Amino acid sequence: MLLDAAAKAFTVYGFAAASIDVIAREINATKGSVYYHYRSKAELFFAVHKRAMLINLRTQLPIVSNTRLSPLEMLHEMTYHHAMVMMDYLYYQRVTVQGVELHQSISTTPYEREALTQVIAMRDAYESLFDQVVHEGVMRGQFEVIDASVASKGILGSLNWITMWYRPRDGELPSAKQRIAKQLAQQVTHGVAAQAASSAHGDTRRNKAKV
Repeated sequence: MLLDAAAKAFTVYGFAAASIDVIAREINATKGSVYYHYRSKAELFFAVHKRAMLINLRTQLPIVSNTRLSPLEMLHEMTYHHAMVMMDYLYYQRVTVQGVELHQSISTTPYEREALTQVIAMRDAYESLFDQVVHEGVMRGQFEVIDASVASKGILGSLNWITMWYRPRDGELPSAKQRIAKQLAQQVTHGVAAQAASSAHGDTRRNKAKV
């Protein structure tokens, strides 16, 4: 509950204005109870960021472990679920978009510097999952001959921007988010797919639709 409240406060008010008092009021807690768990607002900010990265990694690991998927299919699944996570955990993901740069500016204690190191390592590990899939797709001829690292940074950058423009509406059905995620996943995979692979993927979808 505390991390949920902190993620919301950091998103709504920004790091500077999201005081411990504001965060405590979100869950009807005392300021002292917040400090019982975290010694500073910076530590709480790191904890929110780390939880967001854990959510992301746990979402993707089952996909990249599925050896039945081709790189093209795998990238489609990864981008779809990344987009869904951006919307399902909007407040947490907004904190990650505020990013490591802010972490660097507020890291003053040994604990905070160690937390920063962990956050960077988690971010790099997550990005490397996309690097590996794109690289494998290039090697198999399913993707255009591109720099995998640049491609994954571009993919994640475009999908992370969801946190800037997406806003849930009252009464919104899950299908609304699914529709957004599906379109973005299609745009990403078509953007990197080799022409032959893209055509084959489209034929497969059309055949499934006919069935």
